[in-house]
Amino acid sequence: MTDSPANQDVAPVAMVTGGAKRVGRAIAIALADSGFDVAIHYRESYTEAAETKSIIEPKGRRCIIVQGDLIDSNLPTKLVSAVEDAFGRLDVLINNASVFERDSTDGFSSEHWHKMMQVNAIAPAALIEAVTHLLEKSPCGHIVNLCDISADRPWPDHRAYCASKAALANLTLSYARKLAPQVCVNGVAPGIAVFPDEYDESTRKQLTAKVPLKREGTVDDIAEAVKFLVVQGDYITGQIIRVDGGRSIV
Repeated sequence: MTDSPANQDVAPVAMVTGGAKRVGRAIAIALADSGFDVAIHYRESYTEAAETKSIIEPKGRRCIIVQGDLIDSNLPTKLVSAVEDAFGRLDVLINNASVFERDSTDGFSSEHWHKMMQVNAIAPAALIEAVTHLLEKSPCGHIVNLCDISADRPWPDHRAYCASKAALANLTLSYARKLAPQVCVNGVAPGIAVFPDEYDESTRKQLTAKVPLKREGTVDDIAEAVKFLVVQGDYITGQIIRVDGGRSIV
């Protein structure tokens, strides 16, 4: 894994789940700027996915968009087929898509827990398994999982979400061992990158005040960390980089 994307005759290919908007869009664009063709997965955000594609293609990069729900166990096969048909290769997988929902206040909900685990942990694992044969052929095979600092600092009203992200963090370490030396597997754990839409200004200020750097992060902060691991991280595997303004050390 010594060839950088810029030195390859054929452009390397990255797949970004949940790549239509927010952090996923920033990652897809950052990788396109670094010389990657991009496959963007989306669930419902077709308009945003098409807009992201329209940003990437003028950069001289190829881009496809593929719809699917991570609840669907057939989605990994669908995504791999789409990438192979369009590009014939895959060099980078970014497991970015996730679902963030508060736990029920009416007692334990198996449906809620299954949804969190399926989308945030099981689907990324299934997708890794589905693309391994392609990544192992790449001179720069990388997987980056979007984890969360809540894996180590769980929130009591988002127990299922935090548990699912803890599972994803553990999977990052497991797959780093399993896929070495052909593929590097790492994670990026954001703190406050993009506030949920339902957070009011007071809540945002309270949360930001707890961050040592005294500001919220940006989607570009996360995208740059992902890009670093993919483009320059050929001797980094099994690591989870916290991009949280220092929140995790308080």
